Amino acid sequence: MIQLKTLLNCIDNSGASVVECVNVLKKKRPATIGDRIVVVVQKQRAAGSESSTTTALANKVRRGDIRHAVVVRVRKESQRPDGSVVKFGDNACVLVNKAGDPIGTRMNGIVGQELRGKQWSKILSLAPMHV
Repeated sequence: MIQLKTLLNCIDNSGASVVECVNVLKKKRPATIGDRIVVVVQKQRAAGSESSTTTALANKVRRGDIRHAVVVRVRKESQRPDGSVVKFGDNACVLVNKAGDPIGTRMNGIVGQELRGKQWSKILSLAPMHV
């Protein structure tokens, strides 16, 4: 359950490491997997020691930027229609633009299967595994 002031890990390569939720879009209750939220970048990912061209490409967002994001993992357990209960170890999100396309080009971590039912197939295709 993601609500105001919740800290989330950003699992894409957009340049953000930790983000803070400031609004849940189109809902009057806490966000779950597949919901769109508005976040502020709290911690920027450290730039790699590679060439300056890859560093410029990797950091697409900076600290203090306000962006839209999609929740892909929540720590709170949730029950699926088949009766199974799923619980992740952390809260995580993926940054998206206003059109709904992911800002990053890679993801490092698993995502929830509930994204399939909410038409986030672009995120599912970039993720290494979905549970």
